[in-house]
Amino acid sequence: MANIIKEILKYLPEDKVSEAVFEGANIVLYTKDKDFFLNNEGMIKKVVDEIKKRIELRPDPSILLDQEDAEKKIRELMPEEAGVSNVLFDPQRSIVVIEAEKLGLAIGKQGTLLQEIRKETLWVPVIRRTPALRSKIVENIRAVLFQYSDYRRKFLDKIGHRIYDGWIREKKNEWIRISVLGGGRQVGRSCHFLQTPESRVLLDCGVDVASPDSPYPYLEVPEFNINQLDAVIISHAHLDHVGFLPYLYKFGFRGPTYCTAPTRDMAALLLLDFVKIMKSENKEPIYDVEDVKEMIKHTVTLEYDEVTDVTPDVRLTLYNAGHTLGSAMIHMHIGNGLHNILYTGDMKFGKTQVLEPSSTVFPRLETLIIESTYGGKEVTDEAKEENDAEFAALVKDTLAKGGKLLVPVLGSGRAQEIMLTLHHLMYTLGELPKVPIYVDGLVWDITAIHTAYPEYLNANVRKLIFHKDQNPFLAEVFKEVGSNQERQQIIQSGDSCIILATSGMLVGGPSVEYLRGLADNPNNSLALVSYQGEGSLGRRIQRGDRELAFTNGPNQEILQVRCRIESFDEFSAHSNRKQLLNFIYKCSPRPKKVIVNHGESSRCLDLASAVHKTFRIETSAPRNLEAVRLK
Repeated sequence: MANIIKEILKYLPEDKVSEAVFEGANIVLYTKDKDFFLNNEGMIKKVVDEIKKRIELRPDPSILLDQEDAEKKIRELMPEEAGVSNVLFDPQRSIVVIEAEKLGLAIGKQGTLLQEIRKETLWVPVIRRTPALRSKIVENIRAVLFQYSDYRRKFLDKIGHRIYDGWIREKKNEWIRISVLGGGRQVGRSCHFLQTPESRVLLDCGVDVASPDSPYPYLEVPEFNINQLDAVIISHAHLDHVGFLPYLYKFGFRGPTYCTAPTRDMAALLLLDFVKIMKSENKEPIYDVEDVKEMIKHTVTLEYDEVTDVTPDVRLTLYNAGHTLGSAMIHMHIGNGLHNILYTGDMKFGKTQVLEPSSTVFPRLETLIIESTYGGKEVTDEAKEENDAEFAALVKDTLAKGGKLLVPVLGSGRAQEIMLTLHHLMYTLGELPKVPIYVDGLVWDITAIHTAYPEYLNANVRKLIFHKDQNPFLAEVFKEVGSNQERQQIIQSGDSCIILATSGMLVGGPSVEYLRGLADNPNNSLALVSYQGEGSLGRRIQRGDRELAFTNGPNQEILQVRCRIESFDEFSAHSNRKQLLNFIYKCSPRPKKVIVNHGESSRCLDLASAVHKTFRIETSAPRNLEAVRLK
């Protein structure tokens, strides 16, 4: 593999390729020959068939049409009905990104328009859908990527050399080891460290936002050395899985982070908000905006089912986890058929209002690392229909009393699930009056990201989003809250309404402000629809605390909670116990070993015991700082 580019060039005429570089595990060839770029008579396909690697041919930047002329030509070629909103150039990679409302019209029948653009401008066109809602974070991320286009090209080439240039560590014998650096018999700060004789890879790197004492992963362990870290793979954007990642870049890590595109975008938004909240609470942030930007610069996005090498002996594929937009189960093929691991991250094996259920079919599988947030035997298997009916009843009762309903939500995932549930009750079933639904915190921005990636949503929502007049997220009942002044107006107003606000555990964010303004009125209601972490304000209220102390400047304010409080576990984006066992039953192939994590201690042990008894599979539920040898 060390001479893979030399091998590829043997199959092609010497004068046709001006440069050959890596883009991660892929190989890109540049040519100054216009005719060879437009028609190489199947030569590139023959090389791909022979080498079994992804190879792309692009024009050398020196022969591209000038950007201004190219944009003019592209807009001339595109039909007006396609709704082209933006044309962005990546000159270092000879790529032009065209954002359009209607992809089919922008692509043309059997790709004819794209072929015409290539012919007329020599740029390689990439078509993206214009989001139904404008997202500043998506625009800013794309701006960062284009701003550092030259750096990115060199960075991706460096990844390719790491993958293909051979082993950098002595290969004495083959073994695989997983160290639990966070998320072992707890919910929060998920972080698993994969080691082989050749590779050092982190699976997630989160924080425990509800813990004042031990919020961060155990990266001080002797086996972890940031200078030897090859890559980080992130399952999804929630802070308990990604919240510590920018800290690695703050301390000099310059390797790749792999995740899906929606996960990258939502993670950036949540991380920036995490910094903002810490500052607002007069705490010193553990990293700053520049560290988040550094993370974005080094992120490599993958589609579901896309296979890529990340080190010489680790091959990665991401599969739909069904948990939140772009959430992924991480499948790693280690060595040449040595071992296959599936790390689920957080997953949902059941269809929701927003997403399809998690995948269950994999090429090979020996070890499964599975979450157990709701895996305990005490967790009741309440039907989704009953849950929705009880939620609808709470909404009706609160509105009938002239009250306000506060729903603290995770901005990513849970909020959109509740939005679509309320939309269904109001517009499809007609069971609720169309009162304003105020959307506060990050919810609106993350909803905009949902509309930017409709291909990750379930078929029903995707179909609706493609039609502006049917897009549920654009319904008139949803109102964005943009300032603290608007927030106070909503609290003091005498009108009934529904409020969706972050954070879901009532740990900072606007939901706490709403609670302080609404809790003492018995006509109001609080619906807890997210997992309430140990130590969080939400967990305290769930357990029955009705007298809460808040610091208000130099004084302490005591808040009496008189509003109605209900919990709804079936809105959870996690699988319940029955779904977790059903997922393992449906896994094809069935794993030979199961490691249980991401759950309170009793739930991890309960699920591990149930898996062993049900399937006669070797199971374990390691604590933090324990290591498991897999091979």
